[in-house]
Amino acid sequence: MENTPLGRRLRVRTNKRKRLVHIPITPTLAKVIDETEPGKLLILTNVSGDQLTEHRASDGLRQWRDKAKLSRDLRLQDTRGTAATRLLYAGLSLSEIANHMGWSIRHAANVIEHYARVSPDETDSVLIKLSAALRGAS
Repeated sequence: MENTPLGRRLRVRTNKRKRLVHIPITPTLAKVIDETEPGKLLILTNVSGDQLTEHRASDGLRQWRDKAKLSRDLRLQDTRGTAATRLLYAGLSLSEIANHMGWSIRHAANVIEHYARVSPDETDSVLIKLSAALRGAS
């Protein structure tokens, strides 16, 4: 965790491409971090308090998806695409989103373009901003 002029951020290295990602700590996340006992590095744990494995996290998400009667086509990676689209919709630049997610600008643009098509409420606004961002990156 690092302090910034306006708050705090987490610095994380991605597993797949080993890129450095900086995640701003929102007030809600700050509360979780501040209320976690000192020295405990893991926030996401299993019932026993041990590290949550990727497999168990995926199983847990599948169980909640099914319990909520959501489409079985939804996968964990869909949350990243949705998050990226919402960040763009909130006014972040394509470069900021790519940096935040640990992606290249091209990958961020492709992901957002895909998810903008499946999110009808945001499609027009997102595609306008995406086009403008791509013109600026050229």
